[in-house]
Amino acid sequence: MSRKIPWTHIILFIVTFITTLIAGAMNTGADLLADPGRIVEGMPFAIALMTILLVHESSHYIASKLHRTEATLPYFIPAPSIIGTFGAFIKMRSPIASREALIDIGASGPLAGFIVSVAASVIGLSMSEVVRIESPEDAFGLGDSMLFGLLVKIIVGSIPAGHDILLHPIAFAGWIGLFITSMNLIPIGQLDGGHVAYALFGERQRFLSKVLVAVLALLGLFFWPGWMVWAVAMLILGIKHPPVVYWHEPLGRARRFVSFASLLVFVVTFMPVPFKIDL
Repeated sequence: MSRKIPWTHIILFIVTFITTLIAGAMNTGADLLADPGRIVEGMPFAIALMTILLVHESSHYIASKLHRTEATLPYFIPAPSIIGTFGAFIKMRSPIASREALIDIGASGPLAGFIVSVAASVIGLSMSEVVRIESPEDAFGLGDSMLFGLLVKIIVGSIPAGHDILLHPIAFAGWIGLFITSMNLIPIGQLDGGHVAYALFGERQRFLSKVLVAVLALLGLFFWPGWMVWAVAMLILGIKHPPVVYWHEPLGRARRFVSFASLLVFVVTFMPVPFKIDL
């Protein structure tokens, strides 16, 4: 019996590729209404970002299959924004059997996406330019995580006063990938980081989620308003994690190492102020 073609997933992928292509072209300054042919200028950004998202979600999917957990193919979400997408996700359709499976499924996506994001950042930064800032008023800038700031120092070097980096589209895609990684690894609810935290701490993860939602709210008040939105979204989606089937199966050393690696990646990619606007 032949399998049904997953048209919903295919169409969403194609539409999201088109919206990221448009976003990438517009970020280079292309006026697509006046010259639609310039849409090809968005190709480096679109390919890099879609690759990061595809690797992230496919890693979740493969890990789910390896642990005999039913999951959907990735759903890509197109969006009329500066990056052309709201990301992607897979839906779990059956309970996760063990704590080790929970760590594998939860950590595989962000860790795989992290590796591709770092590669994109390195490649893109090597092609980026340092430019003079002509009018700093109303300037829009990107924040730096510890990792991205370190990559800038290693690859680009010190930035003179009155100058900034004009990121190559591939570097911008890498920056977005690192930002997505950090958001997914926040150990709240059923985020990827929440899966890992629940496997480690069990029901105590719910208390941790409450504390971190409060921290996000404070970050939203004093640093970047988007964190307040994220905190509210976490409350709406729920901070309680569903139990695994076989909780008492112990965690091996390898999974504990993966958990530590996930925490480390979260720390080095987190940005209190992802976007900066100088008024």
